[in-house]
Amino acid sequence: MIRLQLQIELSYTVFAPGADFFFYIHAAHTPHQVVSDEKLVISQPDAWRELQQSPDMGQRCLRLAALPGPLTVQYAATVDISHHSADPAQIAEVPVRQLPLDVLPYIYPSRYCQSDRLSNFAMGQFGYLNQGYARVQAICDWVRQHVTFRSNSSSGTTSAVDTLVERVGVCRDFAHLMIALCRALNLPARFVTGTDYGADPALGPPDFHAYVEVYLGDRWYQFDPSGTAIPMGMMRLATGRDAADVAFATIFGGVMSEQPHIHVVALEDAAAGLEMPQHTSLALSTA
Repeated sequence: MIRLQLQIELSYTVFAPGADFFFYIHAAHTPHQVVSDEKLVISQPDAWRELQQSPDMGQRCLRLAALPGPLTVQYAATVDISHHSADPAQIAEVPVRQLPLDVLPYIYPSRYCQSDRLSNFAMGQFGYLNQGYARVQAICDWVRQHVTFRSNSSSGTTSAVDTLVERVGVCRDFAHLMIALCRALNLPARFVTGTDYGADPALGPPDFHAYVEVYLGDRWYQFDPSGTAIPMGMMRLATGRDAADVAFATIFGGVMSEQPHIHVVALEDAAAGLEMPQHTSLALSTA
């Protein structure tokens, strides 16, 4: 089991008459991810707020109506992750006719993942490969090998098609491109917001992280096309069709933002069954 301690601090200056925020910063509740302790502190005690939970996905959205002036949002949690792991060679693709209804939305194009525009490219590049987990891993590897990670190299409007053309981006762009290529091959794929435990400090301070889940066999398996984090240490916050659904902060109103401060620590205790996150050749799932 992996035990992670998460601390997030977000700071803003809110201009009159105020601003509305949707935050996805709470660790999600899933069959394989348990939040054992958490604390939320908002510097504006009189600001209206509501925490809403998605009953089917276990993720929580903090809705906040902030008043003009400084605003700080602090969240801390202890999270235990017990991954489902499997032999990749034994994991098959699922025919579209057999996909569960709640999975079907993730085979269609979305705002940042224009899979309909990448069908010919995806078929030419990956259509000849044997179906199964290995084909999805080949897509993940191709994106990692052909796109260069570079901080501040994209914007909020950069899409999968843009990344395929420009071949540069951040984790969000890697995820969008992999998702679009998977959907172009009728592989359900979705966007996950998490944290980047294990990322190289040379890439910058700890940050939120975007990765991918693909539906194979009977569950969602995780992939990290940017390769910047240790998958076993990625903590799920929220999932959606793309970043438009589950950005860590969506803001309506005039706001000046500061750089997020994020700190994630893994606890090791062999006697308690706690191990450090490490790279593995097994297929992993927390869904």
